[in-house]
Amino acid sequence: MQRRNFLRAATIGIGVAAFGNTLTPSAMAAPAQNGPSPYGPLQPADDNGIRLPEGFTSRVIARSGQQVAGYTWHSAPDGGAVFADGSGWIYVSNSEVFFGGGASAVRFDGSGNITDAYRVLSGTRVNCAGGAMPWDTWLSCEEIDRGYVYETNPWGPASAAVRRSAMGRFKHEAAAADPVRKVVYMTEDVSDGRFYRFVPDTWGDLSSGTLQVLVAGGGTAGGFSWADVPDPDGSPTATRHQVSGSKSFDGGEGLHYANDTAWFTTKGDNRVWQLNLADSTYELAYDDSLVDPGSAPLTGVDNVTGSSFGDLYVAEDGGNMEICIITPDDVVAPFLRVTGQSSSEITGPAFTPAGDRLYFSSQRGTSGSSSGGITYEVTGPFRT
Repeated sequence: MQRRNFLRAATIGIGVAAFGNTLTPSAMAAPAQNGPSPYGPLQPADDNGIRLPEGFTSRVIARSGQQVAGYTWHSAPDGGAVFADGSGWIYVSNSEVFFGGGASAVRFDGSGNITDAYRVLSGTRVNCAGGAMPWDTWLSCEEIDRGYVYETNPWGPASAAVRRSAMGRFKHEAAAADPVRKVVYMTEDVSDGRFYRFVPDTWGDLSSGTLQVLVAGGGTAGGFSWADVPDPDGSPTATRHQVSGSKSFDGGEGLHYANDTAWFTTKGDNRVWQLNLADSTYELAYDDSLVDPGSAPLTGVDNVTGSSFGDLYVAEDGGNMEICIITPDDVVAPFLRVTGQSSSEITGPAFTPAGDRLYFSSQRGTSGSSSGGITYEVTGPFRT
């Protein structure tokens, strides 16, 4: 997936300094700008209160506190991922509540029928986001001070989950595997959070390894390196304060890896960042202050996923309850909007292996309470 390499002229001073004064204004290109969606305009809300492009449909697959395939779906559904299961698939979803958080799963057959639902992680707290690993496990991350990462089995049971202490104790948000460099990237959800990577001693085994933090300047573009975190346990000094020169990010949220690139969101400044891992540079993929004034289509950036076509799908925490698309040619536009749920947030977007179904949740639904979460499926002619 190839995206713009440099910032627009509004940030030329930072960009030129970061790249050694080798750029000219004509070499600049903008982070994503608002434009027409490749799927066309949103249609009126359907029976589920969701506005979708023409040709797409939605259905509710689970509601917090209600039975799905004989299992009571968890409160406050958050980060999620899809895993192939024979001709079918499994959608795993976190529960972002302080007591009894963890994660659950829904299993589908090859026709999309729900066949089972069950718990895959119990006894943890504020499980916000996480990440799917190439060896078919789900990392569920605690968004609390000195929180842990738990590695879970999407097929269950909950007792199979394992705490991965070597991955560091901090206010975890999301995780993403990079099979090329054989590392796992992680975001931290605090106003001066850091961006980390975990280098396992053995790829595929997260029981031991080295926690590192990204080191870079204070600008919005430039080069970066990695430094070991001396004490991943984070006590008495928090991991984000242990390495001089580590780069601060304002509220790290969602994270997605594909094709030597990692994209992650920061909610404090409403940005999507792009790490170009092949050449160790970073830049902005989106910044709501750099689109046409008053017309930012994406606000409250949160969870993010990608399609096989190369489109990014960014969920909003707040905003106007949209999932927005950022195309490979840097156009940002709404893909869907959830109506009548202004006290909620959109979480857990994830595609099926075939790329023709998208799952996500409204964490607090119409009630505005964690007990009112709703998990949806959208089906249609996605670009693949």
